[in-house]
Amino acid sequence: MNRLLFVCTLTALPIAASAQQQDASRWGIGAGAAAIDSPYAGEDIRIRPIPLLSYEGERFFLRGPTGGYHFIDTPAFSFDFIGAARLDGFDIEDLGVDELAARGVDRRLLEDRDDQLDAGLGLSWRGDFGELQLRAVTDITDTSGGQEVSLTYSYRMQMGLFTVTPLVGVSYLSADLADYYYGILDEEVSRGVADYKPGAAVAPQAGVNFMRPFGEHWALMGSVRYVLLPDEFSDSPLIESDSSASLFLGLTYRF
Repeated sequence: MNRLLFVCTLTALPIAASAQQQDASRWGIGAGAAAIDSPYAGEDIRIRPIPLLSYEGERFFLRGPTGGYHFIDTPAFSFDFIGAARLDGFDIEDLGVDELAARGVDRRLLEDRDDQLDAGLGLSWRGDFGELQLRAVTDITDTSGGQEVSLTYSYRMQMGLFTVTPLVGVSYLSADLADYYYGILDEEVSRGVADYKPGAAVAPQAGVNFMRPFGEHWALMGSVRYVLLPDEFSDSPLIESDSSASLFLGLTYRF
């Protein structure tokens, strides 16, 4: 899965879940699924089931794949320690043999990319203007060894029974992070694959989250996301598109 979309799905989940937490009780449980138009060569739309678990305590919180601790939490500002699963890993067998060969790559010489766990800090400012979120995280599992800094602006609106939150954002991926998920690994180069390292890059995104409650406990949530891949990524022999889109839908029960 493309991380820039699981900052759809994965970013769909943390942001969609945080939209829910404004009205939620302390615990929530549910299930959802993401349909992702993968930019990787030969990989079609992927359907991925996603469990949804949320918890809102006085200090600790869990929102889908993101959890953390509030150092400061007020209606207008929050400062958090955060941990988040980065589900960007993929199996090389999911990529197309012919599509890779057309880019000069023998799939048999490639290796899978693993998921990783990130940790870092998050800041949020909220007001009549909307919400501005700044996050900086680093890999703590020694998978890519990279970092990401993201800035997201969202504006929450009430449209009948639906809470709708349009958003725009930008993510900076460090060279180590980008090279691992979008480049050719050193061990692959040693097998004869042409070297390609995209280096650090910035990727913009836009989307909308929505939520619709049913009674006191149930809620439907979803997200649509579009990510424009920078040239450094789209020029990779692993990539066949300069953009990616995704749709997430989930149903939760709040205690």
